[in-house]
Amino acid sequence: RKRLTVDAYIDDAVGHLEKNEAGKLAIMRVDLRPRVVFARGVDVDAAALEKMHHRAHEECFIANSVKTQITVHPQN
Repeated sequence: RKRLTVDAYIDDAVGHLEKNEAGKLAIMRVDLRPRVVFARGVDVDAAALEKMHHRAHEECFIANSVKTQITVHPQN
């Protein structure tokens, strides 16, 4: 595992309020649009960044705790 310095993390998250299978309103989908700003001199290619986002999502305790569909759309 590489140690990379992140200077900023910005995410334009959007939750979609819809009726669930019981007809009750619930956040059924969440779209994440993360943008990561790495420290000067840190160069991360698109494939590596996509892999990092995927792994972070797989390990995310929130994503692992909710029924809501969460989709990540990296913006870098």
